[in-house]
Amino acid sequence: MSAGAAASLLPGGPSLRNDSADAPEASGGHMLPEAMTLSDRALMLATDLNRMLGQGQDIPLSKSDIPVAEQGRIKGMLQKALALLGTPYRWGGTSPDQGFDCSGLVGYVFRNALGIELPRVSREMAKTGEVIDRDAMTEGDLVFFGRRGRVDHVGIYLGDGRFVHAPRTGKDVTVSSLDSGYWSGKFMEARRVDGI
Repeated sequence: MSAGAAASLLPGGPSLRNDSADAPEASGGHMLPEAMTLSDRALMLATDLNRMLGQGQDIPLSKSDIPVAEQGRIKGMLQKALALLGTPYRWGGTSPDQGFDCSGLVGYVFRNALGIELPRVSREMAKTGEVIDRDAMTEGDLVFFGRRGRVDHVGIYLGDGRFVHAPRTGKDVTVSSLDSGYWSGKFMEARRVDGI
């Protein structure tokens, strides 16, 4: 994908689909032609995401207190993550070619967009960086989910109550809501990684 195409992933438009289909017990989602390449699928889904998030307006990607150079790094990281929409989930996967599990996706994006190495699994990532209050989260923070007090899932916060992640077997990299649906009840904490 060209830099221009990647840069155009975040401006807005109308809405995509209801995000409740990513719950593990749900089924459905986008039906994509088998002949489409991974980059075609990612671009199509990223365009839909832009419409969903933007509602016809530019999406604020940073807070005014973040230096301009850092805003560019964070925006670039989010664009890298959104370019991977539609990549299939694969347990243990760490690349677009083989697919991603949740921590594989997060590690790949941080490594390739920011040059930051993170631990391989979500429960170890949850020991990295600084804990952030939910109302103080900003774009690029890691969001962690779990059951019975144990972290078992991670995603990257996009702002506006949404995060990008690789949900589970049978699903593709997608955007979900922290405020409603399956993942809202599993949220445990957010962390800001050193270096962003």
